Amino acid sequence: MAESIITALLWKVDSLIQEEAQHLQSAHTNFRDMKDELRSIQAFLRQADANEEIHVELDNWVKQVRDVAFELEDVLDEYMRQLEPQSDERICGFPFPNFQRIQNLNDLHEIASKMKEIMSKFEKIPARLQRYGFEAKSLLQAPNSKALNREKYYNPQDDALLLDDEDLVGVETPKNKLIEWLLTGDSAETIPVVGMGGLGKTCLVKKVYDDAAVKKRFEIHAWITVSKTFKIDALWKKLIRQLYQESLQPGLDDLEKMDSLEMKQKVNALLKSYRYVIVIDDVWSTDAWKSIQGAFPRKSGSRVIVTTRNKDVASISCTFEDHIYNMKPLSDEESSTLFNNRTFRRGPCPSHLADVSGRILKKCAGLPLAIVAISGVLMTKDRDVGSDEWDKIDRSLRAELKDNEMLRGINCILSLSYHDLPYYLKPCFLYTSLFHEDHPITCNKLIRLWLAEGFVQKKAGNTPEEVAESYLTELLKKSLIHVEERTSDGRMKTFRIHDLMREIIISKSHDQNFAAVSKENGGPRSEKVRRLSVHNTIENVQNDQNLHQLRSLLVFGVEEPLSKRYMPTLFSGGIKLLTVLDLQGTTNLKNFPTIITKLLSLRYLSLRNTKVRKIPGSIGMLQKLETLDLKRTLVSKLPTEILNLHSLRNLLVYHCELETDTAFNTKHGFKASNGIASLKSIQKLCFVKAGKTCSAVVREVRMLTELRRLGIIDLSTQNGTELCTSISKLKHLRALSVTSSKNEKLDLQHLAHPPISLQRLYLTGQLASLPPWIQSLQRLVKIFLKSSKLLEDPLTVLECLPNLVHIEFLQVYEGSELRFKKGNFQKLKILGLHEFDALRRVIIEEGSMPNLETLIMENCGDLKTIPSGIENPSKLTLLDFVNMPNELMTTIRRIPAEGPEHVRTKHITEVNWIYLKDGKWQIERLSSTVTNRQQDSHMKKTVWGIDNFRGK
Repeated sequence: MAESIITALLWKVDSLIQEEAQHLQSAHTNFRDMKDELRSIQAFLRQADANEEIHVELDNWVKQVRDVAFELEDVLDEYMRQLEPQSDERICGFPFPNFQRIQNLNDLHEIASKMKEIMSKFEKIPARLQRYGFEAKSLLQAPNSKALNREKYYNPQDDALLLDDEDLVGVETPKNKLIEWLLTGDSAETIPVVGMGGLGKTCLVKKVYDDAAVKKRFEIHAWITVSKTFKIDALWKKLIRQLYQESLQPGLDDLEKMDSLEMKQKVNALLKSYRYVIVIDDVWSTDAWKSIQGAFPRKSGSRVIVTTRNKDVASISCTFEDHIYNMKPLSDEESSTLFNNRTFRRGPCPSHLADVSGRILKKCAGLPLAIVAISGVLMTKDRDVGSDEWDKIDRSLRAELKDNEMLRGINCILSLSYHDLPYYLKPCFLYTSLFHEDHPITCNKLIRLWLAEGFVQKKAGNTPEEVAESYLTELLKKSLIHVEERTSDGRMKTFRIHDLMREIIISKSHDQNFAAVSKENGGPRSEKVRRLSVHNTIENVQNDQNLHQLRSLLVFGVEEPLSKRYMPTLFSGGIKLLTVLDLQGTTNLKNFPTIITKLLSLRYLSLRNTKVRKIPGSIGMLQKLETLDLKRTLVSKLPTEILNLHSLRNLLVYHCELETDTAFNTKHGFKASNGIASLKSIQKLCFVKAGKTCSAVVREVRMLTELRRLGIIDLSTQNGTELCTSISKLKHLRALSVTSSKNEKLDLQHLAHPPISLQRLYLTGQLASLPPWIQSLQRLVKIFLKSSKLLEDPLTVLECLPNLVHIEFLQVYEGSELRFKKGNFQKLKILGLHEFDALRRVIIEEGSMPNLETLIMENCGDLKTIPSGIENPSKLTLLDFVNMPNELMTTIRRIPAEGPEHVRTKHITEVNWIYLKDGKWQIERLSSTVTNRQQDSHMKKTVWGIDNFRGK
């Protein structure tokens, strides 16, 4: 992890060499020398970082390097800050730094002296090692003292493998599924079992492997564990010995003389004569799998089972995509059962321990390994009323993971996934420790924070945002994060980290001075912390003298962190080098804190979900700002000085008003000044008011050629053609939202060259006809149309688009019939039809929308019967009727059993869930006051949880 700070320093030194330092020749030479030294340090640290746990002496060396690197970063940042122009120069628009501020040679001498002093510290660190008899490079090959100590830890996985069937919880269903895959089919097959560490993959597969039916089915059985640091020769020897023992063949005498290839060939030859089942446990990488997969011949009926934490390994090893078993955490009920079985020897939990048990179980989050290990600790603790031993475990779980011998095994097993990360992903993953534990993490927000911190490496042909998205995908594939919510077109929207993994990375962040979390109950604080997350109260930050080193400050659940009471705490001579300031959700914040404009290093500023109304002109001081997030504030106009922010990549200024129960809402954006074309780096611009008199703004948009997402509201009819011309220049556009002015038509007919990369399109306003250029959007996955009032069937334009996943229509068509023709909309999953006043018939022809999962119909007053052919989409699981005619309600029971598995009907006074059970439609009524989120939760629990809905 120390390597990441060196990488950041190299980036800063390069910036100085290329820009400011060329004007200061004496400093220029120092920077060159510094760069060479840093590259040498970086190479060594990268090698040390590859070690799972490094030697204790080398560990101390790395910590010293990190501390000195922080000192150097402070000097460089302060130096770069001195080069910033004065406020009067910014206002006057000077395009270059004011180098005259460094007025004489004394200033240069002071900078050079600090550089020299810090670089000498780097030189002294390895010298100190040598003085006490250590050689840094030799320590990389030295016995791993920490790894050796780890072997002494209690490993709860060992117990899990020895559990009797009656001690297992939540295993029966996945066990039966895997056995079914093993016993059916005559083709050779590889079956991966994938999931994060501690979910019980090995335990589950062991129960399957030992099953009597499996033993009977296969002639040869073998089990090998690959692990992260496997040696291929040792692996082949172990496997060959098992195969010889199973087949009762002689001939092992020459095994020691074979090389790796010969042993691999021997395995292949032995297996060709038998139907076999082989378990390849704990495969960490695709390279590891590729190195061994060729040994297993495709013998009819044979099976290979692979367990892995890596989704890429599962993908490349599987024979059939639907035969990948994704391990899931235990349910709340299963977790409680396992906990009680282990902790109370199958007895009930005493009532006075129910609350603390619930809190501890919540942190286990369905992880069997954690439940078993923590149960082992709690079994030894006093259970009497009034005893606080269990509460201590709950409060200090992070420390217990490090210090308690019974829990170190969890720490070690979960930490393996962290240590397996490439060097560039480690700081990215540690950064997630700053987020609030009770809320999912938003992907877009995290990506912008990573960019502001400088964590994202450059990659030719990709934007930094695209590279950051690939980082998230890597973390997901390594089972370090799990998706909480996806967009309707499948993109990851939010995710969570397992609570225990979060405790581990918080601890690692603290140990490395990377980040700290301040909460009501305090917690350890580092003297040199670089990033601080304040949860719920800012009291614990008061009187802290270490804030001057902060680069990031994130605030969660603090109503007014910048009040007069707390302002001196945060800003008095302190965080002038701050890069990230996130005040999202500070609901009592009404006025923009002008002191923010003195944070000249700021790259990320979020005031989202505050009551701020006005942004001062001094915002133009923040020349390095990349993200300005004013979403869901009361800001409706930005000062002209915003145009000075040439580094701005994301400008988010809007709030929405939800409309009834639909997927649509009314957006309120901001009035932009002429000259917006100066924001050359902008990637996301939402939502700009066009208006009747702002044709210049519409015209200038064409100059923002890096735009990926554009939102325009209040567009007049007369500016439609101008906007079309601008859009045709935006070759990288992925998402476009256009809303017309009130009582004006939306004229977008004249877009000759639409962006071929467009994936999401939102159009609000009356259309003379659906623009023909939409037919050319072959990558379009989502289209929302509102108030179009078309006289022609819009499906005739959309039916040729091959990748549509989600369609939402509100007041779109004034015809009486919608016909989904055979063979069209092959990928469509969600269809919403809202407020079709004249619609009388919906016809779904056989072969149309075969993948449709959700059909929503709302306020279609003339629709008296259910859609014809409703049984044709074979994957339809929810048919949602909202405020539909009573005549239609009476036909619901005639929906064929081949149709959707459940139906929701919602009226002003009641909500009904109607679903198939035991071949009959069942009705369950909910109060009309239940929120949509509660309804969805209820549906998942009471309806989606029932297997085999389809009746006769």
